[in-house]
Amino acid sequence: MKSEPFEITVTGNYYSLKLPEHIVRPFLEKNRNRVKAKASYLGKEITFHAALQKRNGLYCMMFGKRHQKVLGIFPNDYFQLQFFEDTSKYGVEMPEELDAVFLSDYEAFQIFESFTPSKQRGLIYAISRYRTSQTRIDKSLLLCEILKEVFVEIRYC
Repeated sequence: MKSEPFEITVTGNYYSLKLPEHIVRPFLEKNRNRVKAKASYLGKEITFHAALQKRNGLYCMMFGKRHQKVLGIFPNDYFQLQFFEDTSKYGVEMPEELDAVFLSDYEAFQIFESFTPSKQRGLIYAISRYRTSQTRIDKSLLLCEILKEVFVEIRYC
């Protein structure tokens, strides 16, 4: 499932996009409020995960400054956007380092799996924001220890 590419501009608070209903509707009708998006501008292209939201009767999605900076977009610049069905398990790509640590620590993985999808995405984003692989490994190991420590405290309280 994918949309046709369409032109859009950053307006309003400069961090969100107002989306055409005819583009969003097919995804929402199939309960797909998370999508993979491809944005392109002047030969540059990025792919990212996003949530389709409805606010005040309008459809929108977040489009942060970091995406705008990578593409070189300024307010009122028009760029191309296209949506694809998000087939990832968590609604975001799992960093290889976190996945490897979870493979070696099944107890921490089980605790992670018990969380809501939004909490899982938050933890994945927290790890993936680090630039170096070694830092992502270190933070993943620390996360697993914290998960187990907190879970044990909750279980015995």
